This record gives sequence, structure tokens and C-alpha cells, in this order.
Amino acid sequence: MTTVSIRDAILDDIPVILALELHSASAAHWTAEQYGSRVQSGTQDACFLVAECDNRICGFLCAHIVAGEWEIENVVVAEKFRRRGLGAELMRSLIDKWEHSPGIAVFLEVRESNAAARALYAKFAFQEAGRRRVYYHQPVEDSILYARRRSN
Repeated sequence: MTTVSIRDAILDDIPVILALELHSASAAHWTAEQYGSRVQSGTQDACFLVAECDNRICGFLCAHIVAGEWEIENVVVAEKFRRRGLGAELMRSLIDKWEHSPGIAVFLEVRESNAAARALYAKFAFQEAGRRRVYYHQPVEDSILYARRRSN
């Protein structure tokens, strides 16, 4: 049984994060500096989580926070660990942080063809909120926008 833990990312995690992202075709591809900026911005401006499996980073989730709105920017799980609930653990941790913040909504966008990610977001009560036509390239594809708003 694999032991999984979720924690905040640190600067020393960035080389592993870059390697994970490199092997995920659907991931947003950022530079080390961009990831470093998210780590250094702290919890006021970002939520950057890593999943560790048996003490090795096996996934991550990065979100940006502006004026009470959270935007999930990147979610990656190493191919070897997919379909084991790691994406759900990362989402659960993000939602828990969001629910304990003054945040009013969480937003994200995803390739229309990414059925696994879309099913994960639906599981966490995200609802389709729009579409950006021909947003992605290589291959050209629409982006589906999702939102989860705080219930009153």
C-alpha cells in the first residue's frame, strides 16, 4: 500500500515538479521561475500543494488567489500513480483550504477531451461555466471553464 501525504510545496521541490510536468501532455508547462514565484508568494496569493507517495513527489496542484477568487492553474499526477485517487486527494486538500478562507469561488479550465480531469472536477461539485473556443494548441481544442462557488 502506498502512503500518500499532501503538503505545501517548497523551492527544493521545483526540479521534481518540472520533471513531472514534462511527462504530462495536458499540463501547463511553466518555467522554474514561474513555479518559484508561486512558492514564494505564500498562502495569501497561492495554494501550491504536492502529493508525496512513499516520500517521493508524485503529483502537484497549483492555484492562484486574487481578490477572493481562486484559479486552479495546474494539476499533475505522475503517470505511474494515476487512477489511484491522488488527483482527488490534491483537490480535497485545495477545497479544504479554500473553505477555510474568505474565498468566494474556485475556477479552472480544462481541455474538452480531458475526460478524467472533467470527471474529477464534477466529483468536487464544479459546474461548467463557459467555453473558450480554440483555446489550446497542439492539438487545437476548446477549453471548458468550470466554477465552484461558495454555497450560502
